[in-house]
Amino acid sequence: MKGIVLAGGLGSRLYPLTLSISKHLLPVYDKPLIFYPISVLMLAGIKDILIICNPIHLEQYKTLLGNGDKYGISLNYEIQEEPKGICNALLVGKDFIGKDDFSLILGDNIFYGPGMTHILKKSINNNLLGATVFTYHVPDQSKFGVINYSKNGKIGNIVEKPKGEKPGSAVTGLYLFKNEAMMFCKEIKPSKRGECEITSLLNIYAKNDILLEQKLGRGFVWFDAGSFETLIEVSNFVRSIEKRHGYKIACLEEIALGNGWLNKKIDKKNSLFKIQNEYYSYVRGLY
Repeated sequence: MKGIVLAGGLGSRLYPLTLSISKHLLPVYDKPLIFYPISVLMLAGIKDILIICNPIHLEQYKTLLGNGDKYGISLNYEIQEEPKGICNALLVGKDFIGKDDFSLILGDNIFYGPGMTHILKKSINNNLLGATVFTYHVPDQSKFGVINYSKNGKIGNIVEKPKGEKPGSAVTGLYLFKNEAMMFCKEIKPSKRGECEITSLLNIYAKNDILLEQKLGRGFVWFDAGSFETLIEVSNFVRSIEKRHGYKIACLEEIALGNGWLNKKIDKKNSLFKIQNEYYSYVRGLY
């Protein structure tokens, strides 16, 4: 299975912060935002990852992440010239995906919770026929895509931002797809806002009764870090967890070492031994 991080768009909701830098490179406490979605794919055991971004920010990502070898993974990059929706972005990555199944995660989504690795791998193993969405309980469904259930309890369809404020499950920005999703993407026409919507793709699966739901229950936290308020909230959350427990969230080097993707014998000339701050002191302590 391959992984895709969707990191395009201009982040206009975060202007002026994002006038000169990608939203996905803004800090979430002690690391860039994009580390968090990449870490989810790595926890799922996915090493081959594509970052889809716009041409303005491509070099910024390459400067930060390179080809991924320092994290024990393989990183590739593709450019989405215009923000034409998630399904369009998947078609941009068609050569990378090839004939493989894949996981897609939005570059501003952050997940944290017990047993995340187990849940991810179980969901991959269970996704035998179609697609899987990960859902999370929110106090107001009207801001998100939500599932409508049929009378027999199966997924009827996905509705984007339903009217009326009420609590319930929201569809997060993490998905699993069998390879035929690429064929479906070609059939999807732009919505009224000119984008090929992920909801349209998911509803193809729902109509054919091959869309699965993986609920993220109590103890899990999900952030869509697309606003000023959420960036502050998630930074404070990460700081609190790291200070209380003494371990890092979304430390890519730590995940790679745990997966056996990096050699524990490190050259003393490595830059890890030259940078003096809390993050790299923690990483050095892992070796």
